[in-house]
Amino acid sequence: MELYYSFSALIVLASIFSYLNYRFLKLPSTIGIMVIAIVVSIFLVSFGETVLPITFGHLHNLMTGIDFTEVLMGAMLNFLLFAGGIHINIDDLKEQFVPVVIFSTAGVVISTFVVGFGMYYLLPLVGISLPFIYCLLFGALISPTDPVAVLSILKQANVSKSLETKVAGESLFNDGMAVVVFTVVLQLAIGKEVTLNMESIGLLLLKEAGGGLLLGIVLGWITSRLMREVDDYIISVLVTLSVVMGGYLIARQMHISGPLTMVAAGLFMGNFNVKFKMKSVTQDYLIKFWELIDEILNAVLFLFIGFELLMIKDLSHYMIPGLLAIAVVLLARFISIWGPTKFMSFRTRFSPQTVKVLVWGGIRGGVSIALALSIPKNENSTIVLSITYCVVVFSIIVQGLTIAKVANPKKIAKEEEEQEGVALHNVD
Repeated sequence: MELYYSFSALIVLASIFSYLNYRFLKLPSTIGIMVIAIVVSIFLVSFGETVLPITFGHLHNLMTGIDFTEVLMGAMLNFLLFAGGIHINIDDLKEQFVPVVIFSTAGVVISTFVVGFGMYYLLPLVGISLPFIYCLLFGALISPTDPVAVLSILKQANVSKSLETKVAGESLFNDGMAVVVFTVVLQLAIGKEVTLNMESIGLLLLKEAGGGLLLGIVLGWITSRLMREVDDYIISVLVTLSVVMGGYLIARQMHISGPLTMVAAGLFMGNFNVKFKMKSVTQDYLIKFWELIDEILNAVLFLFIGFELLMIKDLSHYMIPGLLAIAVVLLARFISIWGPTKFMSFRTRFSPQTVKVLVWGGIRGGVSIALALSIPKNENSTIVLSITYCVVVFSIIVQGLTIAKVANPKKIAKEEEEQEGVALHNVD
C-alpha cells in the first residue's frame, strides 16, 4: 500500500502543478511542472523545517521512500520509450540512419572523455578535488541525451522532419552505448576488476544493445501479427501494455538493454500496424492511449526531477562547480557533434544551423540523475550527483525553453539548399 500512497501523492501534485502552470506560467507542460517543483523545493529546503515542518517531513519521506533509479529505469522509462518509438516513422529513420548511429555511439564516447578530462583539470580551480575515474563516470552519465526530455520538448519546437528524426533518433538509441560505458567505468570506480579491451567491451555492447534491439524486434513482430488477427482496440491496448511490461521482465532476465528493447518494439509495432491498415478506430484509440500515458508519466517524471532537490544536501556549495560543468558539457556536446559531422561530410552535409540545433537540442534529463543516484554513496558520489542536477536543470529549463528559437526552419532549409547547390556544382 505504501507504493500506492506514494504514487497517488505524486499524481495529485503533478495535476495541481500542471493546472497552475497552465493558468499562470504558461510554460511547456513538463518544464512548468518541474519549475514549480523546484521553487517549492527551494522554499521547503530554506524555510520548511521552521514554517511548514509537517509538509517538509512528508515530502522528504516521500522522496526518500522511492528508489528513483529503479522507478525510472525499471518502470517509467520503458513506457515512455515505447510511446516515443511508436510515433516515429521508420522510413524517416532509415534516411537518417548513419547520423543517428554515429551520434549515438561515437558521439557518446567522445563526449564522455571530453567531459571527464575537462572536469578533472578544471574542478581543482574551484576548490574541488574529484578522482579522475569519477570525472569519467560523470562524463558517461551526462553524455547521453535524455529521450524523454528531448521528445517532450521537440513537440514544442517547429523543426524540420529530418532534423527532428536526427535529434529524436539519437536520444532514443544512445542509452545503450551510454549504459555500457557507465557500467564499465562504475565497476572501475568501485574497485572491481574489469577486462578492458576492445573485444570484451565490444561483446558487452553487442549483448546489451544488440540483444535489446533483437528482442524488441521479435516481440514487436509476434505481437503485431497477433493484433492483425484480432484488430480490436481494447485487445490492442492490452497487448501493447503486455509488450512493455513483459518485455522489460524478459530483458532483465536476459541481462540485455530494456530501454532499447522498448524502442525497437515501439518502432516495429507503430510502423507495422500502419502498413497492414489497422481499423481507424483501433489506430485512433491506440495512439491516444499512448499519448495519454506519455503525458501523465512525463508530468510525474519532471515532478520527480524538481523534488530531487530535497535529496541533495548543501546544493548551494556546488553552484560554481555546477556552472563549470554546464560549460564543459556544452563544449563536449559541440565537439561530439561537430567532429562526426565533419567525418560524415563526404556523404551527408550538415548546415551550420543544423549543427547548432543538434548541439543545443542535446537535452539531459531524468536518465542522468537516475544513473548518478545509482552510484554507491560516498563523498565523490555526492559531488557527482550535485553537479549532475545543476546540468540537468539548466538543460531542461534554459535549453528546453530556447530550442524553438534556435531551431529556425527557414534558415535551415535555406542553408541546406545552398549546400546542395554547392555539392551539385562540385559534381559537375
